[in-house]
Amino acid sequence: MPFTSEALVAGVDEAGRGPLAGPVVVAAVILDPARPIDGLADSKTLRAARREFLDTQIRTFALAFSVIQIGVADIDRLNILQATLLGMSRALAALSPAPQMALIDGNRLPKELCCAARAIVDGDATEPAIGAASILAKVARDRILCELDAIHPGYGFARHKGYPTPEHFAALERLGPCAAHRRSFAPVQRALFA
Repeated sequence: MPFTSEALVAGVDEAGRGPLAGPVVVAAVILDPARPIDGLADSKTLRAARREFLDTQIRTFALAFSVIQIGVADIDRLNILQATLLGMSRALAALSPAPQMALIDGNRLPKELCCAARAIVDGDATEPAIGAASILAKVARDRILCELDAIHPGYGFARHKGYPTPEHFAALERLGPCAAHRRSFAPVQRALFA
């Protein structure tokens, strides 16, 4: 089917490729052209309160959305790139109605997709549907890391969201890795054998 402006286009983005802990979260969003949402942008450029507001707007006004998490065990088994690509495939497949075209943030496309797709580097800053997906993924992942902070106190997950910060490195050195850590990541491996 040729791509037209009336086609159902999904934006896809992830949150959490770089952290040492927690899942990678992938979202897919089909925006409703009849109900535009102001302020969609790369989630990293927005304050937390603005992301939360837009998350609610997207969930209310989008034609369809899905949020998928790929856990630490799969990240360690597949590697982070393959886990992210798997999440992208699953997020698109979970949309109803099904998209006819996917715009995916980055420079790689999953091999198995339910529709045609195009990779767009920095697409979260230029394509509203990708920006919407980045917001859903970031808000969902931040909430997960706050939950992990309560389960695994002492690491500071609620503050650094699992990213490799000095605070996180110090906690890894002091406490060792917990179940939420990605053991295939070099700093976690070093902490395991320290």
